[in-house]
Amino acid sequence: MTLVDTNVLLDLVTDDPVWADWSIRQLDIAAIKGPLAINGVVYAELSVRFERIEALEKVLAESGIALEEIPRAALFLAGKAFQRYRSAGGIRNGVLPDFFIGAHAAVAGLPLLTRDVQRYRTHFPSINLIAPQT
Repeated sequence: MTLVDTNVLLDLVTDDPVWADWSIRQLDIAAIKGPLAINGVVYAELSVRFERIEALEKVLAESGIALEEIPRAALFLAGKAFQRYRSAGGIRNGVLPDFFIGAHAAVAGLPLLTRDVQRYRTHFPSINLIAPQT
């Protein structure tokens, strides 16, 4: 199973001129290896691009993407990672969702398909990232 980050799915639904082809190709490759999944955080972030829940559900079903619950151990790890981030002087506001996603991948031992490499590598170095070559 591969956990998919919001940015990859947004590339798909917005037909991003820079990233859509890469994201589609990576989703196809990951789907050949096994199931694709998101968690509730990705679902919520992605939902802002849809007027109706049925439209979002249709995209997920057509893409073969399942919704997985975040394990409690991952929720705890996300909180601790966020605490370390703030203690180290981190000031960005929108980071907590990424900590939930990264901790989920780390605890479940899932590869994470993303374009947001730096934050995940910094806070969850053990995650197997499927990401653009930098």
